[in-house]
Amino acid sequence: MEFGYWTSLIRLLLLCKAAQSAFIPDGVYYTDCHDRFFMIAVNLSFAGQEPYFEAVDETGVFPITEQYAAQCGYTAGILTVPGLVELRASYFSCHTTNHNDQIFTFNFNLIVTHNEERVSYALNKTCSPSLPWSPREVTCEVNYLEVSVKSDVFCPLALKPDIWNSYMQTVYDSATPGWQVVLVKEGKGMKPLNLSEARLYGYTFTVTENRLVARAAYGQPHSSRSEIDGISLEVLHAIMFSRQEWHVLLVDLVAPCTMYEAPYDGSGYMTWETPFTLYTGLHTTNFSFGLDGKLWEPDVARDMGYSVTSDGTVKVGVPYDADGAYRKSVVTEDLFDLYTCHFYMEQMATSDGGAETRTRTFRTLSSLIRRLLLTENRTVPHEEMFTVYLGNVPGDLELVAIQLNEEKFEAPFVNSSSYALDFTVMPNHTYGYTLTVPFDDPLVIKRFSAEHGAEVNELNIVYSVMIKPKRGPFSYHTTVTALRGIPPPQFDASCSESGITFKLDHEPSNVLWEFTVGSEPLTPELAAQQGYILSNNNQTLQLEVPLFTHGYKYENITLKGFLGTFETRVRNRQTSEVLSSSVKTCPFTAKEIIVCSKDGRMTIVADFSEVAAYEGAIVKTSLLDKYCGPIDADDSKALFSFPLNSCGTRVTFNKGSMTYQNAILYSINSSTPIGSFFVQCTYPLTALSQLFSKFAFDSETAGVGHLWRPLPSVFHRVHPDFSPQSPP
Repeated sequence: MEFGYWTSLIRLLLLCKAAQSAFIPDGVYYTDCHDRFFMIAVNLSFAGQEPYFEAVDETGVFPITEQYAAQCGYTAGILTVPGLVELRASYFSCHTTNHNDQIFTFNFNLIVTHNEERVSYALNKTCSPSLPWSPREVTCEVNYLEVSVKSDVFCPLALKPDIWNSYMQTVYDSATPGWQVVLVKEGKGMKPLNLSEARLYGYTFTVTENRLVARAAYGQPHSSRSEIDGISLEVLHAIMFSRQEWHVLLVDLVAPCTMYEAPYDGSGYMTWETPFTLYTGLHTTNFSFGLDGKLWEPDVARDMGYSVTSDGTVKVGVPYDADGAYRKSVVTEDLFDLYTCHFYMEQMATSDGGAETRTRTFRTLSSLIRRLLLTENRTVPHEEMFTVYLGNVPGDLELVAIQLNEEKFEAPFVNSSSYALDFTVMPNHTYGYTLTVPFDDPLVIKRFSAEHGAEVNELNIVYSVMIKPKRGPFSYHTTVTALRGIPPPQFDASCSESGITFKLDHEPSNVLWEFTVGSEPLTPELAAQQGYILSNNNQTLQLEVPLFTHGYKYENITLKGFLGTFETRVRNRQTSEVLSSSVKTCPFTAKEIIVCSKDGRMTIVADFSEVAAYEGAIVKTSLLDKYCGPIDADDSKALFSFPLNSCGTRVTFNKGSMTYQNAILYSINSSTPIGSFFVQCTYPLTALSQLFSKFAFDSETAGVGHLWRPLPSVFHRVHPDFSPQSPP
């Protein structure tokens, strides 16, 4: 039980007066007459957060505060997990009407606050114990010790004869018809007190029709501590006496209560251990135990999953999942499960003469076990998102917020389409949460890992949970990572009048790639060899590709211009696998152009403006074969496109290459050619393997074209035995 709240109410009880008694509805409370106590339990949903009880008798109304409860035989508290406020009252409690120790009538008020007004509800019950009273009955409650003895039991049990005899003179000298008491601690007694004086010391003594009753809270200065078999006990010992005519009646009252404190050993049990025999000279005949006022024999308890051993001591283990045990979450720097049960035990012992002693013990047993929340990184990289599972969340925890890489969000997410949080109730009544966050979200930390050759995506998650209802915050942190393949980079390409420029920003992941033109790695040596302009600083790699350098592809050639295309490639540095390419096509204009294609076609745009300026307007152009005329022509240009093995093309072999030569013939004022431009395409023999195996022109590379003409002052005159020449 939880007693802390009673202390905070003491002033309230003294200063405030409850409203007149009202009728309490059915179904919000229940009462039970047990063998040795009366119990009331009220639903907290009805009682609220600050209920308390008052004891009522013919003399008045008495608030049951913490101190008053221990003195008068009451145990009250709030049980948060089952949601009850509970009161237990001894049959010998202060304000109980007792009829011959057989019929007991209880009258209480329950004080609650409804709509900011205090309301009193009367709770009354009459009980008759079904179990006969033993000569000596001891109750070890949670907050007090109580012993009752039949008033005709005279035999001294707890003192040695010499010590007992030393009290006799004191007793006879001070004995009066009224009852008095001597409090005994460790064999030494204080001066005799009447019962009212004893109450001032925190002890309550009551004389009923047939019994003498003593009661005190734990820890009173005249109680003593002892130890049996390594287990600590607190002992209330008092001698009550009264002069009865010519003789003195003495009764020895001894109540030993076990003060065992179980370790939190994570064994799966809440444990209780007590000496097998509590009294010297008595013989334990039986013990039984259970929860919430119920008692079972050991064999029955074992069948219910309890652990029971008895060898010098009796040790009982209550399983965490026992019927009547409760669990709640507790935060003390970490998250714990607090398992609790209201343990009840009876030990029966007899003297050699057959006098029976019954000891009943109430204890709140608990075990504090660290709760390990379960996190699973269920991310599947190709889904491009984190999937993180948080499980084993107790039912009394509520997820209230989630922090993702320093940014906090209320849970569940509000107005967010990027994140999702799915809630699941598991068969064991725990909760599970599945969080999804896209890799591309700005909150995700990204870094390059050279070790893995991949991008590492990282998400730091802080789950904020609250113990219901809105108390006990706890934060749980986890970090999840996922490797994500890095896509090959793409160059930014731009056009200019003179060529194409490729630009790439440096990234740490660039160490994974190799940049090529065709199959050749892009190096300063390649750039110098092919006429490229390569610059590489700390931030940027830039490649300028002038028009007509190696690697261009020319298309849509007309008299007005053409399209030039250049391609750079990215390949895996380890495997040389081509992963991507950057292709740029730009429109260009040029005075003249000659293109030698891979499929064996020569395309030429020839400019005759200089010839016309010296010799007059051109009226006709053709190749060596006069029937091969231009595709298109205007006043200054002519466009030719023809297969290499046609139009009079001559073939020559040089060392390691094959050259196809032809000439563009032109005429002025007549059909007879008067001059020529020389054109040729040269291919390396290594690229022409198909030419000789399949007799089809299929070059692995484009040829190198040349177009040249004589100086204007000495234009070459064509005659029938024309023979092509080498370019100057």
